[in-house]
Amino acid sequence: MSYRFSRALARTPGTSFAQGLTSATLGAPDLATTLAQHRAYCAALRDAGVDVTVLDADDAFPDSTFVEDTAIVAHGRAIVTRPGAQSRAGETTVIRAALAGRFDGIASIVPPGTVDGGDVCESDDRAFVGISHRTNGNGAEQLARWLSESGLETICVDIRDLDFILHLKSGMSYLGDGIYVVDEALRSRVPLDRADVIVPSAGEAYAANCVRVNDVVLLPAGFPQLQSAIEQRGLRVVTLDVSEYQKMDGGLSCLSIRF
Repeated sequence: MSYRFSRALARTPGTSFAQGLTSATLGAPDLATTLAQHRAYCAALRDAGVDVTVLDADDAFPDSTFVEDTAIVAHGRAIVTRPGAQSRAGETTVIRAALAGRFDGIASIVPPGTVDGGDVCESDDRAFVGISHRTNGNGAEQLARWLSESGLETICVDIRDLDFILHLKSGMSYLGDGIYVVDEALRSRVPLDRADVIVPSAGEAYAANCVRVNDVVLLPAGFPQLQSAIEQRGLRVVTLDVSEYQKMDGGLSCLSIRF
């Protein structure tokens, strides 16, 4: 099941974090609060039974704490991506090295393809891949071929016209057991006819980016309606304050590579 994890990679935010890419208008993040929220996030992963390796910060790459975009792990195999933002191109070197001791034959997305891991929502025997301003068609095709070697079907979802959704997983999460959280703007684009789909209210759309980790769901703090809907499915919710990451277009899934 794609929500069962024993290990994760995370990366400490650097002092340059506020200079990263963002379309949000929520103000600049406070570094001390950013670091405290990151520590709480890693602690929540550990409390859920995950062995977390935290990589050192790198001020040369302001967005590098968003490690999910740099690699994808599926069915015991790993592929290093090619992020769609040129300023993030150098982030993958450290990630490849960190994964090398854990996986054999790590694959790569190569030019002209681009893929951000935040555009990939794996769910059991298939993966939804967003065609976005960060993940292009060629990258999605390369990824689909790689995923097919593990028996995973790829379903592409074009979100390029939804400027308020940076990555597919900004508006979609899989919680296991056939349960999805999907932003209203994506609902008609994602084929989930037989699934249990939770659609957050407009005011809680940010929390569509949540993460099932073993026996808990990590959810951004401050979204009580969505929390209640998830708990009604019999799942235990742990809320985490990620306000500083929201200011930089980031969310809970962005902050780790889970496997």
